Parts: sequence; C-alpha cells; structure tokens
Amino acid sequence: MNFVIITHVAQILEQNHYFAYAPYVREMNIWIKQVESVIIVAPESKSKKTPIDLKYEHGKIEFVAVNEFDVLNLKGILSTVFKVPGICWRIFSAMRKSDHIHLRCPGNMGLLGCFVQILFPNKTKTAKYAGNWDPKSSQPFSYKLQKWILSNTFLTRNMQVLVYGQWEGSSKNIKPFFTATYNEVDKLPIIPKDFKQQFRFIFVGALVSGKNPLYAIQLIENLHNEGFNVALDLFGEGAERNNLKQYISQNKLEKIISLKGNQTQEMVKKAYEQSHLVILPSESEGWPKAIAEGMFWGCVPVATKVSCVPFMLDYGNQGVLLEMNLDKDINQMEILLGNQANYEIKSKKACDWSRNYTLDVFEQEIKKLLTR
Repeated sequence: MNFVIITHVAQILEQNHYFAYAPYVREMNIWIKQVESVIIVAPESKSKKTPIDLKYEHGKIEFVAVNEFDVLNLKGILSTVFKVPGICWRIFSAMRKSDHIHLRCPGNMGLLGCFVQILFPNKTKTAKYAGNWDPKSSQPFSYKLQKWILSNTFLTRNMQVLVYGQWEGSSKNIKPFFTATYNEVDKLPIIPKDFKQQFRFIFVGALVSGKNPLYAIQLIENLHNEGFNVALDLFGEGAERNNLKQYISQNKLEKIISLKGNQTQEMVKKAYEQSHLVILPSESEGWPKAIAEGMFWGCVPVATKVSCVPFMLDYGNQGVLLEMNLDKDINQMEILLGNQANYEIKSKKACDWSRNYTLDVFEQEIKKLLTR
C-alpha cells in the first residue's frame, strides 16, 4: 500500500532523515508501520531539530515539500492566492499515486486536502481531526468548512473521519476515536503521592495565550497565598514565556513556579510520576495528551470544559473541571486538596481510565482502519 499523508506539520530534514513534532510523529509511525511506502506532503522547516522532535521510522518515504501559507492578514491572503494552485497540484499528484489518502485536520493543508480528495471518490481514505469537533463550539470559518466537507458523505466518499468524543447529529462516516502515548508494558505501579509534603502541579503544553498558562500560575499563586504548600512546573515553550517569566519575577514566585522549557518524553514522564495534579486551562483542545498522560501516572486532572475533556474527566468524578473563574476554581482546589480520601479516589479513577487507551490498543484500531 502506498500511503499519502497531507499535513500542515512542518518537516525537518537532518542527516537524510525526516523529523517533526514528536507526539504527531509517534502516532504517524504507528500508521506507516502498516504500509509499504509513504508520501508526505507538508511544509519543510529550515529549523534545527529540538528535543521535542522525532524521526519517522520507515524505510521508504517520499517527501513532497510545499510552501507554508496563511490567511491571517492581507499580505498573507495575497501571497496565498499565488501559492495555492501549485500546492493543490502537488497534493493531487501525490493522491493520484496513493492507495490510501490520510488527511491531518484541522489546518491549512488539511483544508486543501479536503477539497482535492473530492476528485478521488473511489480511493480509501481516513482523516484525523485533532481539534475540537463540538458543533456548538466557536471556531474559525476554515475549521468549520473542513468539518462540513468531512461530514458531507456526498463530497467525501469512502472516508472514515476520526474525531474526539461522541456528538449528536454526526454523519455515518464520523468515528469517535482517541490517541495514546504509552504502551501496555508502561503500566507500572503508581508512585504513592505524599500528602504531607508539597502539592506538585504540572502544566505541559505550548506557552501561548490559548493554553492559558498564566491562569495556571495565578491559580497556584492564590492557593499559596491561602496557605497551601503548592508548586507548579511548566513544560513547553512559546510566545508567552517572557511574559510569564516577568510575572513570576514581579510577584516573587520563583520558589514555587518553574519554567522547564521543552524536555524529552522521559523527563516529562518522570515529572508526571512526581506530581499530584496535571493542569491545562486551555481554551480549545481535541484530546489533550497532557491530561491523558498525567492521568496515566496517577495525576488528578484539572482542565477546562472543552471538546471531550468532560468525558475524559467523567464530568468531574475523576478530576476537576475548571470554571475559569479564579474564586470558584480556588474553592474547588481547596476542597480537593483538603480531602486526601477524595483525592485518592479521583487519582485511581483517572489512572484506571487512562490506562485503557494504550498504544497497543491504538495500533490494533489503526490496523482495522487500513484493512477494511
């Protein structure tokens, strides 16, 4: 099988190997493990690989580089008008050579892929919609357009669309799905969380406004001011790093708040093992891996009510659903941290739930999709 991937994730060429964002590549390596040859149509990055980049594991990969584009401003729109025809031709050529078309959505490349795949009604296809599929959520027009095309079984034929969560009114080609980080062999005993020492929170994600890392910091700051022995480690990089660093310094929070930057998966795993809670006050998510990963190691999840997060937290029975109101959320956290028995119940439920979704289970589900 010749498997073509249409993605907006930028690819890095280094020493004759292709690298990209590790969580994405880790998943794609499971997909391409099942096929004979791979074509990747994506932008090429000139950056050097970082600790959060990973190599594709396949012996026969053809990379089709395309220009990056955006429609965020007038200059970007004008530039895109000239770029799109060439990009669409490259997508079309790759799809024509393929046996299976795989789209990564939402994203600019995913949007073009949604249009071009219409020309191949008889080829088998899958699309992974990694964003929020909730039809009631507020989203950019381009995201809504991708969801509309993918849901339209006349325009999008012979395709299974993998989405996070179960949503009423979905078309027959929409398949609730999940993602995973750890294997069955990783189900090691949970390190007991010490309630007599410091309550350790962990944030894993991009330091951007949409992930609300400042809210996480302020929540810990307020709990500290209320007399709770708490600390927060933030893993990730992003445009908000300097602002966060300045806030930490101005409010003298260096002893309880730490910016760890990008770290390897093993380093983050050790941090989960040593933490009591994983926090992600994000405005928009698909299936937040940071939450599922923390739960796998017994962290109680603290997250916003977006996408399928309420389902992941069993509507509060195995975590805390943030209201994004500091007074209300501080009250929720004080109740949780003041009751060890309740914390331990939530921790065990969270761990048991997350450990149902391993890479082994994920791989079996991918095999079914590719052999149907």
